[in-house]
Amino acid sequence: MSRVLEGRVAIVTGAGRGIGREHALELARQGAKVVVNDLGASLDGRGASDAPAHEVVAAIREMGGEAVTNGADVADFEQAAAMVRQAVETFGGLDILVNNAGFVRDRMLVNTTEEEWDAVIRVHLKGHFAPLRHAAAYWRAEAKQGRQRAARVINTSSGAGLQGSMGQTTYSAAKAGIASMTLVAAGELGRYGVTVNAIAPVARTRMTQDAFPEMMADAASGFDEMDPANNSPVVAWLASEEAGDITGRVIEIEGGQICVEEGWRHGPRQDIGRRWEAEEVGKALRDLLASAAEPEQVYGT
Repeated sequence: MSRVLEGRVAIVTGAGRGIGREHALELARQGAKVVVNDLGASLDGRGASDAPAHEVVAAIREMGGEAVTNGADVADFEQAAAMVRQAVETFGGLDILVNNAGFVRDRMLVNTTEEEWDAVIRVHLKGHFAPLRHAAAYWRAEAKQGRQRAARVINTSSGAGLQGSMGQTTYSAAKAGIASMTLVAAGELGRYGVTVNAIAPVARTRMTQDAFPEMMADAASGFDEMDPANNSPVVAWLASEEAGDITGRVIEIEGGQICVEEGWRHGPRQDIGRRWEAEEVGKALRDLLASAAEPEQVYGT
């Protein structure tokens, strides 16, 4: 069987458990050398342990692959830079960045504290930005030296960020930001041979099994639609050289279903040719809304 990532070098953040673990294992099966990043924090982001990352590295080596551990806090700018350097110094380069790390502190909006907001935004949004920023700088330098790589970035958004989710204001805001970051990065980095896409995975993980217990129940038999491993083959292909014509996309994965998300688009419009008067706006806007597509419902409504 051909391996679509033979000889390529990947970083997977948050790869000690759940979806990230499955990504790391699948990328290794497909021939990639993997930097397995995980801080080993609890579900709410507190504490640290190197055990989860070491276990994944051991599993990859047992299957005959190559992997090293990394315990960086991905939202720390300098630690993220060191993680990229580790990949280059250990394996001779970097081709793939899978941004996956994150945690939740779910609250209804009126109960969310400033500390909870800052912590979740930091790990998801800055935790995507910092590794991407340093990887992009490396790829730009490589391109300028005539060594342009077929580089791939796969970010992790969520249905909560695309459609919204009750009780997850902070998480939804962070994941929406990741989707927008993906679009801009794709536009900026294409000149250096870099594609940037995002997935919106659906899976049974520490973050979802308590929030959506009925949806995340174990499959009684047959195909388990909530298995985290369902998402990883899509990530592996997006990380391949073959996927060079796909960028700036957000792809939702649920069981055996792949869905290309269609985000904000210009809809119905009316140009009055001058500044609007406040009393004119109501009728015009209601007419436009009547012909616009209905928004999808927020999860949990």
